[in-house]
Amino acid sequence: MNQSSNIGILEKFVNTVMGVKPGNQKQSLNTSATTKELDIKAVIVYKLGTILQIGTMILVLLGMENLVNLLDSNSAFPSWVSTVVTALFFALLSIRSRIFSLLDNTRSQTTYDQVIRPRWSPPPLAFPIVWMLIAVLRVISSVLIWQELNHQFLVLPFILFVIHLAVGDTWNTIFTVERRLGAAVPVVILGPWLSAIVVTVIYWQTVPLAGMILSFSCVWLTVASALVFRIWQLNGSEPLYPLKLASVED
Repeated sequence: MNQSSNIGILEKFVNTVMGVKPGNQKQSLNTSATTKELDIKAVIVYKLGTILQIGTMILVLLGMENLVNLLDSNSAFPSWVSTVVTALFFALLSIRSRIFSLLDNTRSQTTYDQVIRPRWSPPPLAFPIVWMLIAVLRVISSVLIWQELNHQFLVLPFILFVIHLAVGDTWNTIFTVERRLGAAVPVVILGPWLSAIVVTVIYWQTVPLAGMILSFSCVWLTVASALVFRIWQLNGSEPLYPLKLASVED
């Protein structure tokens, strides 16, 4: 009983930190595909939403660079203050980058709980726990890059990093929120997975230790991409593009 209670507390804590809403088996998904027609409007919305999120986060990087410059130039603040502020900033980006997105990026277990999954698929709780660990690794590796690049934020490694976060948020909209299992396959491969490799390589070239730390995210995203592909196969193998959706009547 105590073990079950402890697991429940852990699950609540992890989901709260990562902003994940537990799945509800009685809750039906609010959309369904009715045709094989490409949803052009959705494609445009995804692209614009991703571009705007990237642009917003780049502006935030610029703002952070100005803020840290002020902290570093003000003798009233100890030298470690800017490091703490930077670490907190990267923690915010890593855990809640979706606050900069105009798309619905609600984190929920609903889709994962309702689709047919392979036997080797991790339990739902594994995802927020792993992502929390990855968030910590992202913070450590990014602070190392920041220190190496003289406290600059508007630099290539961080621009690529926010692009990675933005495409990941868009993928979450496609898979988790809208349950477009077909479109989720190429997006997870060309988006989060590929961009994670690019960011890791750039981090590695800048600070080898930072790249080594971040490489775990590539391993996890490889597993996640394989899982997304297998879920797509097990649930009908719909076309690999966003289909037009219609509301489900209650």
